[in-house]
Formats: sequence, structure tokens, C-alpha cells
Amino acid sequence: MTSGPRHDAADARKARDTAPAVPRGPSSVSGALTALERIPTVVLDNHRDIAVQVAKRVADAIRERNAEGRDAVLGLATGSTPIGVYRELIRMHRKEGLSFKRVVSFNLDEYYPMAPDTIHAYHRFMWENLFSQVDIDRANVHVPDGTVPRAKLKAWCAGYEQAIRRAGGIDIQILGIGKTGHIGFNEPGSGEQSRTRAVHLDTVTRRDAAADFFGEEFVPREAVTMGIATILEAREIIIIATGEHKARVVQRAVEGPVDIEVAATFLQRHPATTFYVDAAAAGELTHVATPWLLDEVEWTGKRTLEAVTWLSRKVNKAMLKLTQQDYAEHKLSSLVARHGSPGEVNGLVFNQLGAKIRGKSKLPHGKRIVCFSPHPDDDVISMGGILRKLTENGNDITVAYMTSGNIAVFDHDVRRHVDFLLRMQRDHGIGGAEVPAVAEKVRAFLAAKRPGDVDIPEVADVKRLIREAEAVSGLETVGLPAKAGRFLNLPFYQTGKVKKDPIGPGDVKIVRKLLAETKPDYIFVAGDLSDPHGTHRMCKEAIDAALDELWPDRPRGPQAHRAADAKAPHAPEVWLYRGAWQEWPVTQATWLVPMSQEELRLKIQAIFKHQSQKDSMPFPGQDDREFWQRVEQRNKDTAGILDQLGLAEYFAMEAYVVD
Repeated sequence: MTSGPRHDAADARKARDTAPAVPRGPSSVSGALTALERIPTVVLDNHRDIAVQVAKRVADAIRERNAEGRDAVLGLATGSTPIGVYRELIRMHRKEGLSFKRVVSFNLDEYYPMAPDTIHAYHRFMWENLFSQVDIDRANVHVPDGTVPRAKLKAWCAGYEQAIRRAGGIDIQILGIGKTGHIGFNEPGSGEQSRTRAVHLDTVTRRDAAADFFGEEFVPREAVTMGIATILEAREIIIIATGEHKARVVQRAVEGPVDIEVAATFLQRHPATTFYVDAAAAGELTHVATPWLLDEVEWTGKRTLEAVTWLSRKVNKAMLKLTQQDYAEHKLSSLVARHGSPGEVNGLVFNQLGAKIRGKSKLPHGKRIVCFSPHPDDDVISMGGILRKLTENGNDITVAYMTSGNIAVFDHDVRRHVDFLLRMQRDHGIGGAEVPAVAEKVRAFLAAKRPGDVDIPEVADVKRLIREAEAVSGLETVGLPAKAGRFLNLPFYQTGKVKKDPIGPGDVKIVRKLLAETKPDYIFVAGDLSDPHGTHRMCKEAIDAALDELWPDRPRGPQAHRAADAKAPHAPEVWLYRGAWQEWPVTQATWLVPMSQEELRLKIQAIFKHQSQKDSMPFPGQDDREFWQRVEQRNKDTAGILDQLGLAEYFAMEAYVVD
């Protein structure tokens, strides 16, 4: 390791206090609107914009420190949150000459116990996703050691702290945030004076990690992590969050009081911390959700819709019954003044919401439609209701399953299907002589398989076929023929691991070919950013790239299709669906599609066809319910909100946004 001047805690605080202010980044948000934000927060459109901006700040810091004649010291995090930053740093190294020769790195944490070369090790993650692809000196890389004997662990942790001090202290610390508000593995209850140490992992944290380990029971119960005090001594801190599922904890960390149960709130006491979030993760911040409570706002149609809907639910009154007093007591007098009376604004928003409702007669008839399903069950989970209606309307529908979904099949399902094949061969002579040999190979592999091991091709193929058969059965349940299903098997997914490759030209080419062949009038795309594996987001990235190549000037929004008819006859209108992890709020939805009790039952039956995902899902996230249970509740809740607002009462509803 390259040594620098000794750097104790007092020196760290002094250096931190004299550090230049961190810019908020491009923003039109007034100071009054951000008055509740105790950590400066930059809201950017998407994860790619965040990665570029954060990587640029890290690169600038490296160059600044090197220009001063010293090493840049980086504190690094692992997981899906910072991986885009690391990919951008690699690009800058290769294309712009960014050098890591004078960089010293310290990683936040590591599972314990954990060998450095295992598939789950953060040590391995960092070498695969950053260090092996830049010119950093191996001696300058520091990752907590998950193999230290327990009797020596306390001394090892003290040595890690000493190594940080010898390096001169951390210049920039990159952080993600967990659903409990943890930073590093500083779980609820971690103190502000905590240092690098062994910790017991919270139940929520272990459940979040279950997907990586192919089951919560395989997630280690302990970890080694930098402490809160160690993190706060960094001169500059960047914390990143993306997706709707992080919105509530972002709001709590940024606007709530400092609380030992939410470790990220301690960052409010650091003078050079910046939160970088996408629009979805910013959704609960006051200046985004209810800006009229903070300052004067411009009453656009969208904001008016959000405010009146919010007020109606806040005071628990039907929209058409809202009074002047209701508006005045909730800082919305200016909205009434703009329209002249409560009745005017009530009626305007009531009609706006009513116009979103589209029954079968108002949906497309006789059109070409492609539904892109990231996994083999997203189609029926998220849009099983509308698929049935579109089928009845005589549309030509293709359902394109973008990935095999094979990693989400339990090994016991493989054993069951292999046993079925052997019995079919024994009793009916079905299958060739190779069946027993393949079956024996599969059984031997599964018998020796450890959690997280990548499946051999034969096992991966059986899992793929299981999911394809289930997908076809789901299609037939909603009235579509088996031939409507197309299995794209995009290359980015075929790693055999939970973590996938970046979207590449090969993925885009496959999607583009399908679009060119089917020439759809409408396409349906997963717009759910809360997918814990990122597969939905990555599939949308491939679709967007293909659309941009085929129709670079395509119009956008709900009027796009009519404009496209004149400009580019085959430019499709894009509808975004959700449902597996979140649902569109009624204020964001472009269209609300009602379902009867019978239609919801049929949708649930289609979900049931995905037997490998029933009863106990490999990757349930924080919601223990099966997908059909989540769907039933969400679709009923969407309809229930309209009922609460005073609109027509429906049994259930799906929501869509026209992109």
C-alpha cells in the first residue's frame, strides 16, 4: 500500500470541514422547496445519468489528488447500486485515460465468513466489476477479510482502521442505502461512534440478499463492515438510490430526524454528503410528492390532478364534495383561486380521472400488438386482464418472453421433471437412448451442487423448458394460442448467475429483428423499476435502444400513435405496465383498464399455470405473498381508490402509462 501522512480522526474532521462544497447538480428546484431536505439531493432522470455524474465526480477527485502529488483514497460499495458507476469509470479509463495507478481503495464491507473467491464474495465482485479492468495496484486494494479467524477478528478490524489512517483518510466514500436505511452493514441500532467491526445482519437485509444466495437460509448471518464514524470521516460522501422501492427510505434519510434505527440519517451531520437519486427513488420527497405544502407552485394539469387527488384522500371525501375550507386548510387556496371555485377544480379533475378509464370497447381492435415480458410470467402477472380483452377484440398479439427465467426454478422441480421423463421412457418408450445418460448427469450435478453454483447446460435447459411450458399454458388460459409466444432468450441474461451482463448489441439486435418482423401498432413494456434483479430495467433498455434505431424520430406520449400514422406508419405506441413489484398510481396512469370479478379470476388462473413460481418463490423480495396474491390486492386497490375518490365503482383495475 502507498503510504501517506498520518491521519487521525481530528485531522479527518478538519480536512472534511475545509472541503469544497459539493454542487447540487442541475436543478430548477427552489430553496424553499428543498427546505426539509437535510442532505442535498440531486434528482436525475435515470440510473445511467446518475452513473455518469457520480463517475465524473470520482474521476475529478482522482485527478485533483494526483495533481497535488498524492494518492486518491476511495471508499467503495458493492451491489447493483454502484455497478453503473464502476462501468462508467472503466469506460473513462479505456477511452479517456483515467488512471488508477495512484488510487488506494477501501471497501465498505464483506460477509462473514466468506472466502474471497466464492461467487457471493464482495472481494470477487470488486475484482470482476472494477479492479481487474483498470490499472490499480493490487497492493492498494483493501476489502474486509471474511476468512479471519473469529479470535483474531477484532484485531483485524482495528488494523483496517489503521490502514485507512495511514493512507491519509478517505477522499470520497460511495454508498448505497438498504431498505432499513443501513449504509454498509450498519444495521438498525448502529451507533454514530461505531468503527469497523463484525455485525449481525438484520432480517430485512438477509431477505434482500436471498436472491443472490438462492435462498434466505444460505445468506450469512454476520458481516464485517466499516462503522458510522469511519464513514463520516470521509471528506466527501456520495450516496445513491434508484427505484420506487427505495423512495420511502430516501425520504426518511433526507427529511426525517437523526435516528439510531436508520443509520443513513447520521449523514445529515456530514457537511459534504450528496444524495443522487432517480425520479422513482425521489417520489416520496416532499418537494416531489406535495410541493404545494412548501412553496408557491405552478399549477400544471398534472400537478392539479395530483393535488386534488391527494386532498380527497387526505380528508377522506369524494372529490366532488371538497370545499373551500378543505383547500384552505391544506395550503391549496391558490389552486381554487386559479379556477374560480372549488366546484370548478373538483369537476375538472373528476373528469380527468374518468377519462382515463378504458373498457374493452375503447381498447385497440384489429391491431398488431407485441407484449414484451422480461420473465416468462410478467405478461399474465402484470397485464393478464388486458391481454384477455385485446384477444377478444381480434388483435394480432405476440408475447415476446425476453429471458428464460431459468434461475428462478428450484432444483427440486428439475428432479421432478427428469423423473417424469424417465418414467415416460420406461413405460412408453418416449425419448432416445441419451435420456438416461442426461438424467444421470443432471442428478449427479444437483447432488453435489452448492448454493449459488452456476448450473451446467443440461440443468439450465431443463429449467428453461419448464418455464417455457408454463408460459404457453398461461397464454392459453387468457385465450391466446401457444404460437403467440416467442422466446427471445436475450444474451445478457445467460450468465447462469443472478447478476447479469450489461445490455449489448446482441440483445438489441434480437429485439429490433422482432419489431421489424411484426411491425406492431402497439407494444407493451415492463416499466417496473423495483424489480430486485434489474431484469425489467435492462429489458426496457434493450427495447428503447431497438426503438431508437428503427424510429429515431418517433413521437412520444398518448397522442404519438396518431402522429406516427402520418410520419412513420409502423412506429408503435408504447404502453408501460407494472404489477409484479409495484403498480402505477392512478394520478400517473394514462389509462385505467377495469376488470370484472370473472376477469380477475381468469388472470389469477393464468398466474397459477406458472407452477414453478407458486407457493414458494426463489426471489420473493420483501413481500412474502405469492404473485397472484399481490396482483389481486393491487388490482382491487386501484379500483378502490377510484371508488374512494367518488368515481364509478369497479371490481379491479390494471394501470398503464403511455411512454
